Amino acid sequence: MKLLILDRDGVINYDSDAYIKTLDEWVPIPGSVEAIAQLSKAGWTVAVATNQSGIARGYYSLETLEAMHARLRALVAEQGGEVGHIVYCPHGPDEGCDCRKPKPGMLRAIAAHYQVALEGVWFVGDSAGDLAAALAVGAQPVLVKTGKGERTLAKGVPETTLIFDDLAAIAREII
Repeated sequence: MKLLILDRDGVINYDSDAYIKTLDEWVPIPGSVEAIAQLSKAGWTVAVATNQSGIARGYYSLETLEAMHARLRALVAEQGGEVGHIVYCPHGPDEGCDCRKPKPGMLRAIAAHYQVALEGVWFVGDSAGDLAAALAVGAQPVLVKTGKGERTLAKGVPETTLIFDDLAAIAREII
């Protein structure tokens, strides 16, 4: 299985320090939906692992989050592709869960879902927490410069991190 795992906010859709709270605020980054569809059509399984503490904070409901993911799936399907397993952490940063990145619980959940090992699997994110989660399970950390990526890069990233402008550039590289 060719598995690629993506963070959501800042990788697939625009991010906001004020959170993505409504379906109208969930806006794909240009080229990201097409990239996911191209990857899917080329035989890649594209899964998503996303921190969504806005649920714990009361900024939006689980139904709203599910509507955002349904929109993502529909947009990718319109391009002839498919989004794989989506896992999210609904907890706040102080709840002590094992799923909130930089902890690797969501990546492990995806591995269990597909019954695969994570060694060498690319995990694409835009934050230091994404990169740390990848390293914690032996996955390949990949940074995109979209979202918080430029800020993350400016602070320094692990030596083994692969760096791309955006998700479309990743699709071009691996297809």
